[in-house]
Amino acid sequence: MKLNAESLKNAAFWEKAEIKLPRFDREKMITATKAAPKWIHFGPGNIFRAFPAAMAQQLLENGTETTGIIVAEGYDGEIIDKCFTPLDNLTILVTLKANGTTEKQVIASIAASYRMDKEFNALKDIFAMPSLQMASFTITEKGYSLTGRDGSFFPDIAEDIKTGHAAPKSYLGRIAGLLHERFVRGASSLAMVSMDNCSHNGDILFAAMETFAKGWTENGTAGKGFLEYIRDKNKVSFPWSMIDKITPRPDDSVREMLTSAGLEDMQGIVTEKNTYVAPFVNAEETQYLIIEDAFPNGKPALDKTGVLFTNKETVDRVEKMKVCTCLNPLHTSLAVFGCMLGYTRISEEMKDADLVKLIEGVGYTEGLPVVTDPGIIKPRDFIDQVIKVRLPNPFMPDAPQRIAMDTSLKIPIRFGETLKEYQKSGKNCAELKFIPLVCAGWLRYLLGIDNDGKPFDVSPDPQYETLAAALSGITLGQPGPFTDKLKPILSNTAFFGVNLYDVNLGEKAELLFTQMLAGSGAVRKVLSQTVN
Repeated sequence: MKLNAESLKNAAFWEKAEIKLPRFDREKMITATKAAPKWIHFGPGNIFRAFPAAMAQQLLENGTETTGIIVAEGYDGEIIDKCFTPLDNLTILVTLKANGTTEKQVIASIAASYRMDKEFNALKDIFAMPSLQMASFTITEKGYSLTGRDGSFFPDIAEDIKTGHAAPKSYLGRIAGLLHERFVRGASSLAMVSMDNCSHNGDILFAAMETFAKGWTENGTAGKGFLEYIRDKNKVSFPWSMIDKITPRPDDSVREMLTSAGLEDMQGIVTEKNTYVAPFVNAEETQYLIIEDAFPNGKPALDKTGVLFTNKETVDRVEKMKVCTCLNPLHTSLAVFGCMLGYTRISEEMKDADLVKLIEGVGYTEGLPVVTDPGIIKPRDFIDQVIKVRLPNPFMPDAPQRIAMDTSLKIPIRFGETLKEYQKSGKNCAELKFIPLVCAGWLRYLLGIDNDGKPFDVSPDPQYETLAAALSGITLGQPGPFTDKLKPILSNTAFFGVNLYDVNLGEKAELLFTQMLAGSGAVRKVLSQTVN
């Protein structure tokens, strides 16, 4: 059986396969959505299909909403061509629960899907509709970048600013062009909601849109008043949000499970832009979405699905709690040591007593004393769920190699902010042992030599070449000291958020790094000695 609108009519097949079908009139939903859309989303990746699209489905099934969601892709149009259009915009969500059970359902809440490069005019018509309340985004943190390292605009961005809103070529230029279309065709209100995992994501999206509005205003290509429209929070809002749901790439074991149930064409697809997509997504059960309640044109009733609407300050505190204490530092700790110890699954790492003690130390012992308490979620309850339920889930195919990507960008936030809080509160950083172990472990990881002395592939990182050059010449078995090579890194606030020597942790990190280079088995030895 293929996944498409026609196959949904065969209820007996889906019941036998134990895959839940949507409990609403899909054709009626599609008609209503196209006539008066409320919600459009940009970025049809795994997190979208497993979370926002599933929430839209929940609202349809309980009768709270009659319209679904429209999705558009502006970077890799093959996703639409190969994973949406052939499947009539359907997907299968497989929820992998920690108790070993799975829940499978057809997500049918997507009313239409568009390629921004080929269907921009159609998207203009949608964006101009007064009924539209919300445009949301999961385009990754990199998707909001306008400039390169030298501070100059990327060529496509510069060209879009120069030529105006009519036919932009860049992703963000097209988003700004859609906003301009809404402005000139009635200037209806709208919430622009980034759901990407970057701090103050709403401000980042606003800054990008304001850049285009300024440029187009200055060169006379924008309608008069467009810049003021963008800046008027009663017209266009850019709420902050915090999202949390682990959605690894589609796993072969899940594909095999669906294939054995009788479904055809469940294999993954790799696009020319190296995007991996499949007709299904697999995800954990736990999820959080906290959004600043700033919706000038009303909003879908997402609070009925567990979304928490609150003020900007609370969103900020929830994000800091998660990113700086209760989840992300634990993930990074498992990532760097997991790679060196030969693990390929996070869940397998959680059977390792030393690694469990490491993340308990990072989270409970050294993180919670200075955690930011958001009030609406208890930090200890959050971290309890992470350590006891989420990370040990044996059915979640998440890998330390994936999490280790871009670690140089993550360390300053995931550990540096905690060290800053220690300084502010007058606590003695010199007493810390778990955080400096992870910092030293990351540098040891960058050598690409595992605990057994065998080479492994370091995950992609924008600073890898620079760091590898700085650490060049260091080999397993060298006695050290390595101060001349390590001090420029350990003292660099860009890497650790603080100068580790200023908080009395530089020498400790040096020693731990040196000890982990003693020979085969040294990483395990130092880890075990430190955490026990």
